[in-house]
Order: sequence, then C-alpha cells, then structure tokens
Amino acid sequence: MDSHTTIQGIVEQASHWPGIGGLLRARYERRFRAHDSTMRNLYRGVYSSFAEAQASIPQSLLQGYDNAASASFYRERTRRVFLNDYPAMWWLSRLFEEGQTSVFDLGGHIGIAYYAYQRYFRYPDTVRWTVMDVPAVMEAGAAWAEKNDSLRHLSFTSRPEDAGDANVFFAAGSLQYLDYTLAQLLAQLDRRPAHLLLNSVPIHMTVSYFTVQNTGVSCCPYRVIAEREFVDGLRELGYVVRDRWENTDRRCDIPFYPAHSLDRYFGLYLSRES
Repeated sequence: MDSHTTIQGIVEQASHWPGIGGLLRARYERRFRAHDSTMRNLYRGVYSSFAEAQASIPQSLLQGYDNAASASFYRERTRRVFLNDYPAMWWLSRLFEEGQTSVFDLGGHIGIAYYAYQRYFRYPDTVRWTVMDVPAVMEAGAAWAEKNDSLRHLSFTSRPEDAGDANVFFAAGSLQYLDYTLAQLLAQLDRRPAHLLLNSVPIHMTVSYFTVQNTGVSCCPYRVIAEREFVDGLRELGYVVRDRWENTDRRCDIPFYPAHSLDRYFGLYLSRES
C-alpha cells in the first residue's frame, strides 16, 4: 500500500466522523473551485448523467475546452511521448506498415499525437490525419500547423461523420469528455473504421458514472464507463479486442467516493471481425 492510498483512506474514514465530514467536503469544494493551473486534474462528485454533472458546475466557472486557455494546453506533448504511448505507437506503426493511411483523431487537440509519434516512426507518404475537436482548439491547431506541420498531412474537422472515411479511429484521453459513448458515435456511421486505437480510457470494472474534472482553467463533465458496457457496446458493432494495456501513471481520485476512484486507466486496440 503506497502513501497516497494510506492518506486517501484516512481522509475517507474522517469524512464519516460527526461534524468532520461536512467540513472536509466544504474545504475540498473551495479548493476545487479555485482555478489554479498548478492543480490540474482534480475531481469532484459522482453523477448519473453528463447533464447532471454539468449542472453541478457553478456558472461562475469556465466550462469545457472551447476557450483560449484550454486551447493553449499540451504544446510540450507535441515533442515527447509517455510510457503509455508506446503500445499505441507500436500498433499504429504496424497498421501503417500494413497499408492503412487515414487516421481520424477524436479529441486530438492541436494534433498532439500526430506531431509526437512521427518522431519515432515513419508515416506513409500518403497519410491523412484528421483531428476533430472543439472550435477554439482546432483554430489554435490550424495556426500551429502553419509553422510546425512540415509533412502537411494534418487537417481538422467539426464533423464526427468524417470518422467513416478513416481506416483507423484514434482517441487518446478524449472519450471521457463526450456526452455520447464511442459505440453511439460509431453506430451512426454509414461506414465504420476497421481499426480502433484507444488510449487513456477511464474504465471502471463494474459501474458507469460521471464526475466533474477541474483541468486547472475550466471544469468538465467526465465520463467513467463500466468495462462490460464499453467492450460489449463495441462488440455489438463487430469489433474484437486484440490488445489491452494499463496506464498506472493516470489516476482518477474522487474524494469521498473511494469505490468510484480509479488507480489506472486503460488502452485498447480493436478491429472489425473479417
């Protein structure tokens, strides 16, 4: 048991003491509402729907990623990768070698993976990499690309149906921000991508729910999905899990809700059955 787990357990026990629980919750709520870029990834509450989580966010706080402050995130990630990127890079490089040339990157921000991954393996000369994100982020991405996209293979779209034109559907740390599930998105497509490459997905072993994340500059409803619901929803569309990996560097600690907190995130590669 690490020190983080021990402290979390002590706080959880104290939250049930008469008079103490209310004080601890009020103190955490004040901390949560204080937008401070040095305190990213705070989580608060458990809710049954996206709308309920969104309604719990005070109107005085900035919401979502469609703003200049959120669009300025992650520039350093265009130049580096992390440990949990390596399984995704391996599968993507293999898919490129097998002849896949088009990627739909859902929530890819300014093209983080597009820039970072090409430092480690060669992209096909005909690759098409399309990012879908919120308007403020895509505007920033287009401006960044003018000076940094030497390959000129990156584009942006606001149309989720454009995913049907891609061989590879890629999503890294973005599915949790949607008010619809991945299965719901794919079910609406006339043509579905043959391959799904998913990274940093918050999956709970038994239950689905929403919490609220404070990114440091804004608050967002944040989906955590049950393993069976996630996998079964994609299986019904013909997708089979080919690989799965864990990212123990990512956590979702929700104070006062230990049963809903996560000590790891997951990555998966799925493909359509022949």
